[in-house]
Amino acid sequence: MLIKDFYTIKNIHHVDPDTLHVNIQLNKNHDVFKGHFPGNPVTPGVCMIQTIKEITQTQVNSTLFLQSISNVKFTALINPNINPDLILEISLIQENNTIRVKNVTKFTDGTIALKCNGTFVKK
Repeated sequence: MLIKDFYTIKNIHHVDPDTLHVNIQLNKNHDVFKGHFPGNPVTPGVCMIQTIKEITQTQVNSTLFLQSISNVKFTALINPNINPDLILEISLIQENNTIRVKNVTKFTDGTIALKCNGTFVKK
């Protein structure tokens, strides 16, 4: 984990061989929230992309390098004091050394907070 103790995986549900739903809980007391932003914490987008990468790495059992990311849309602020629990719906398409990822991150009430597509390369 690049950002130690930033989140905890609570549950991983394999919908099918290429799709998983991962429940995570953000650590609202993590230092990253003290600077982003004091008194009104917002989860940095780069931290969410890193989280998606780390979860994908565990699923493909390989270290990954982010090659490209597209269609990144934050549709709601992820405030760990209000919504610390997130559901990451991740679809994986593996082609040789390349992993294409489609992600939808939701709050537990179903509100979509993030959508993105990424391409990772196995190191």
